[in-house]
Amino acid sequence: MGDAVAPIAIRRVLVANRGEIAVRVVRACRSLGIETVVAVSTADRDGLAARMADRAVCIGPAPATQSYLAISSVLSAALGTGCDAVHPGYGFLSENPDFARACVAEGLIFVGPRPEAVAQAGDKARARELARAAGIPVLAGSPVLESADAAVAAARELGYPVLVKAAAGGGGRGMSVVEDDAGMLARWAGAATEAQSAFGDGRLFVERFVRNARHIEVQVLGDRHGHVIHLGERDCTLQRRHQKVVEESPAPKLSESVRGAIRRSGVAFAEALELDSAGTVEFIYDADRQTYAFLEFNARIQVEHPVTEMVTGVDLVAEQLRSAAGEPLRLAQDDVVLDGHAIEVRITTEDPARGFVPHPGTVTVWEPPVAEGIRVDSHCEPGYVVSPYYDSLLAKIIAHGPDRDTAADRLVSALGRLRVEGVPTTAGFVRAALDHPDFRAAVVTTDWIATRGLPNHLEKLG
Repeated sequence: MGDAVAPIAIRRVLVANRGEIAVRVVRACRSLGIETVVAVSTADRDGLAARMADRAVCIGPAPATQSYLAISSVLSAALGTGCDAVHPGYGFLSENPDFARACVAEGLIFVGPRPEAVAQAGDKARARELARAAGIPVLAGSPVLESADAAVAAARELGYPVLVKAAAGGGGRGMSVVEDDAGMLARWAGAATEAQSAFGDGRLFVERFVRNARHIEVQVLGDRHGHVIHLGERDCTLQRRHQKVVEESPAPKLSESVRGAIRRSGVAFAEALELDSAGTVEFIYDADRQTYAFLEFNARIQVEHPVTEMVTGVDLVAEQLRSAAGEPLRLAQDDVVLDGHAIEVRITTEDPARGFVPHPGTVTVWEPPVAEGIRVDSHCEPGYVVSPYYDSLLAKIIAHGPDRDTAADRLVSALGRLRVEGVPTTAGFVRAALDHPDFRAAVVTTDWIATRGLPNHLEKLG
């Protein structure tokens, strides 16, 4: 991802996150000569990120609401340790505009888009209007709706099936496919409750559901001098319950005209938002109609950012830090060249044989694969305790190769050499996905796992 370069204006960063992304941010800061302080809960005081950083500071007990989501505690940690910037990673407070505003009010640099952009992008309904104003195709949908009856009326106008979505947040929370009036009346209240619980905002809207859909997203990068570029697109189609399972770059089986149009739309949205950091513009691609439409914008680093780094050679976290420090982009659009193909899988401590139930416990053996073209992003090590308080991600394993088949073969081989004991993992599940003829032929859709894919063959995943 490039050689180390001269230090930037930021001197010390508070890493306001945990797990593999905290480790990732510490490493990027180190490459730029920036000191790091990792904010930890009591459950993470002895974790890898805490040991790698120059300093760790405890911000509260294990429950995230009392630590990683506690704005006052995070700010106190940053100010009390003399930090001049805060990197929120992904999840937790990364897309909370109140947190971004609070950082700025305290004189701290928020490593992410300006607070106004975070607020505008974080509201899916507002983001859709911004995309439409920028001339970007937007999936047919409703404004925010006040009741189940209003949702039924909107769905009838759009035509079933529709997707109920939370106006705030992401990650599939508050999201549900609805086939008819009865389904809408049955699910509306539950979706609103889930959205309120997850994001503190229970507002919902509906949009047209695309059955034969692929999920394509464009990595964009901006600075505070008005420059915006894209770094290609990622295909994140293979999903389970709206959660990404496999991600790759570039997206396979797109015509060059569609690929170019999606990339230009990504840049157009970022320009309309006046993006001054890293972000991701997400689109739904209708494989039957060969058309695409705007879904949402993520104003943060993505879990799947390594696949873009592997094919571009650009350290996205370092670029976030440089933009936050006020530096202009070091790359023009013509400088971005995609080399080969990269694929990423997420290894979690969920048990596929038991409906993917999360499985806290202690990792007794951890031996990640080492091979040509393989990258492992992880905070895991022997003795690591998987806490019930946080997500179950152990690692991301990424393979790069000169072409898609080589990358897939390398990743399958690497997964076969991964050794994890003490907790069940999804390694066998994702390995089976990568080896499936549908994936190899790039004909999977977002509902493939649920309707035509691996759950029917779990007995083969041992």
